[in-house]
Amino acid sequence: MTQRELNLNESVYSLCTRYPELKDIMAEMGFSDITKPGMLGSVGRLMTLPKGAAMRGIDIGTIKAHLETRGFVVKDEGEAAIEK
Repeated sequence: MTQRELNLNESVYSLCTRYPELKDIMAEMGFSDITKPGMLGSVGRLMTLPKGAAMRGIDIGTIKAHLETRGFVVKDEGEAAIEK
């Protein structure tokens, strides 16, 4: 199985373009606006998961844990740079 990496510093638009199933997973976690027409292409281009979590009052640790249970490896830019 291919490892699916999510960099928390990438825009939600970029992540959902790479992994279309992420849009539904995000809606499950409380980011229901992402499913509204036009939201991904507009706000999603500027929004990151940590920014969205802060706006929604959702703990980023909870989001990371949920994504990991769905088969994603969650990284931020600092973690990715250390491993290179």
